[in-house]
Amino acid sequence: YVIGRAPIWLTLFAMLGLVAVMAAYAAAVGYGFARWLRRGSAFDRLLVLPAAWVTMEWFRGWFLSGFPWFAAGYSQIDTPLAGLAPVGGIYTVSFAVLCSAGALTALLLGGTRERILAAAVAGALWLVAFGFWDRPWTEATGEPVTVAIVQGAVPQDLKWSIAQRDATIELYRSLTEPHLGTDIIVWPEAALPALVHELGHVLGPQWVDARNSGSALVLGQLREDGEQGNYYNGVLALDREAQWYYKRRLVPLSEYFPVPDFVREWLRGLDLPYSGFEPGARRQPALDAAGQKLGVTICYEDAYAADQLAVLHEATLLVNVTNDAWFGDSTAAHQHLEISRMRALEAGRPLLRAANDGISAIIGADGRVVEVLPRFEPGVLTGSVQPRIGLTPYARVGNWPIVSLCLILLGVALLPRLAALRARRAREAAV
Repeated sequence: YVIGRAPIWLTLFAMLGLVAVMAAYAAAVGYGFARWLRRGSAFDRLLVLPAAWVTMEWFRGWFLSGFPWFAAGYSQIDTPLAGLAPVGGIYTVSFAVLCSAGALTALLLGGTRERILAAAVAGALWLVAFGFWDRPWTEATGEPVTVAIVQGAVPQDLKWSIAQRDATIELYRSLTEPHLGTDIIVWPEAALPALVHELGHVLGPQWVDARNSGSALVLGQLREDGEQGNYYNGVLALDREAQWYYKRRLVPLSEYFPVPDFVREWLRGLDLPYSGFEPGARRQPALDAAGQKLGVTICYEDAYAADQLAVLHEATLLVNVTNDAWFGDSTAAHQHLEISRMRALEAGRPLLRAANDGISAIIGADGRVVEVLPRFEPGVLTGSVQPRIGLTPYARVGNWPIVSLCLILLGVALLPRLAALRARRAREAAV
């Protein structure tokens, strides 16, 4: 409503609809637990409810394209439980969080035997996680790489203004020029407010300057397919040759509209720029830049943990370009940073994060923030990162071990109770 100037009724419908859908997932877990499972037993508190919640998080992450924003495990990025991330991924950390919560409940409300069991389960989880904490699962390769992350901090309500276009182009040029010679220079998502074919007079000289200085330029940019007329939200790597990565996970009601064609055409008439993107291929190779292989994500794509696993077989660094300016001075950018940190930790790779107005950061392979830029201020974040190779246990197996464990626990809890329910109904029918 504020930036895209959508009608207020559509704005409220979309926002309330999203809230209702997200709330329904948690409500379904609560209802199912109250309806079909015993409440109060140690087994339920310590294992069954955590298994149900984690199954919900996993389901929410892919159903109807998925919205896996901020699972419970992200709350532990700075605690020893984060040590489980490279072993089993974010859902394993969520399971440990919920088990710990169940243990606290049992310690407060349970009997003596239940309290002993709860303390043993929680203690074992935290000891195992602590043993994995700070363990390097991947190995360094080659020499450190110098990087420069450019943050333009262009307000979203000005970004696509025609009158602001030249000033934005000059801003990125002037911020970049002093850092030519840095191995990798990264600009954020859709950095320049135009389609790439309209920017030849800008990007051509920029590419020449970067190449002559020994730099690779990696920038988020929009592209139109001249033959099909489709729009793509992409990342363009300019090194020895130009390479593209196209965003796979598009944002509903922003980058694409899951509605009939006649409604889609009307929505495209709003002020949301270049709405109606096409998704990129599910499998795309890493981009070459400065002798490195970059595993790239755009915006909230890095919330889809399993999507990046395939590229880790070749990627030595991770890059996320984003524009969180849509959300203003809210918690969203901070949540998104924690999501990026978890991806770096799961992969055992440094991650370069370029955000239009922040939070731009260099994240280590251990998930810790190495350097960060202040929000809402134009600037360039410089530093060096150590490329890494090898696969963490999670990169090898993905989410299936933890999801399978949760489904088994739910089956163990539900099957006897469903059998007892059928037997009782059979007796009532016989009477």
